[in-house]
Amino acid sequence: MSRLGKVIAPDNASRLPEADKVALRPEILATPPYRQGKPAAADAFKLSSNENPFPPLPGVIEAIAAETAINRYPDAAAFALRERLAARHDVDPAEIHVGSGSVALLAQFILAAATLGDEVVYSWRSFEAYPGLVTASGATSVPVPNTAAGGHDLDAIAAAITPRTRVVIVCSPNNPTGTTVTAADFERFMTQVPDSVLVLLDEAYAEFVRDAEAVNGLAIIGRHPNLVILRTFSKAYGLAGVRVGWALGAERLLDAARASAIPLSVTGIAQAAALASLEREAELLQRVDTIVERRSRVLAGLREQGWSVPESQANFVWLATGDETDAAAAVLAENGIIARAFSGSGIRVSVGEEESVEKLLAAAQLIVENLSAGHPDRRLERWCP
Repeated sequence: MSRLGKVIAPDNASRLPEADKVALRPEILATPPYRQGKPAAADAFKLSSNENPFPPLPGVIEAIAAETAINRYPDAAAFALRERLAARHDVDPAEIHVGSGSVALLAQFILAAATLGDEVVYSWRSFEAYPGLVTASGATSVPVPNTAAGGHDLDAIAAAITPRTRVVIVCSPNNPTGTTVTAADFERFMTQVPDSVLVLLDEAYAEFVRDAEAVNGLAIIGRHPNLVILRTFSKAYGLAGVRVGWALGAERLLDAARASAIPLSVTGIAQAAALASLEREAELLQRVDTIVERRSRVLAGLREQGWSVPESQANFVWLATGDETDAAAAVLAENGIIARAFSGSGIRVSVGEEESVEKLLAAAQLIVENLSAGHPDRRLERWCP
């Protein structure tokens, strides 16, 4: 007998039919939940989650271990971390907001600005959490197709803004294609956005950018009152497991996000890890340079095989495999590469350990040789025009 008063068979323990009577929002029920990148077997490389392949920086584990008072709540305002970030970027601590990862910050800003009857505009394909976050707020997504090169069509995004638009998200580098928005194009775009519309510049992968023409939110601080910049410690800093990100913008906008945030969601451990990582920037940048160098080799190797790959400025590459995506992902998995497949669209492959580079390129070569062979209507040219 279960605690809910119903006998449940052992092989059917998770089914509670009575729950079907609970009224839930139909748009939420119709929204697929966020799916984490697949784990990898011991002899495979997990390149599905854009994680940093390096372990935490020296001193970070010690800082985490020193946080022994876990019976106490953390500093809800994350003031020490905000103060450090504010000093680094020459802003007031009130203009910094810390959350449990940049995706949590995205949720807070969308909730603060948009609700039933409102619209949120973003490029698509982009970060797969965007549609769900918008739906949860009650607002409506307005996805604008990527360019043929996998980038943002800023003119089309600006044209999609209506009196109902409350938020526009710009992702640079774009996840999952790795493309960037140029600083010049972003400035021109911002002149087309009404001052009443909140613009979120999602720069989760900014530390990996080497294109001097790419937009850098930190370089345009204070230029646009309706702009909020989002960054994270998950990627370049290698703190994905403790969940900490930060936002920079006008105090009024950040206060609205703080009001919509789940209280006490940034743990003391996360704050200590972020502070310790900021103190070790030189070694961090060396690691980032190593990943960028690996990225260059992966891109060059794929292009030698005939792939047309976007010029990624992130810590991943994009294979536009279209309707052969599932088959291509299976080839990768069979050869020890666990990647993130978006069925019918393409595959995102993270830049991982050094040993994964040749293994990835070998698997990609098998895709070229096998999946396009014998299929005149599905030749590699569809992926590599």
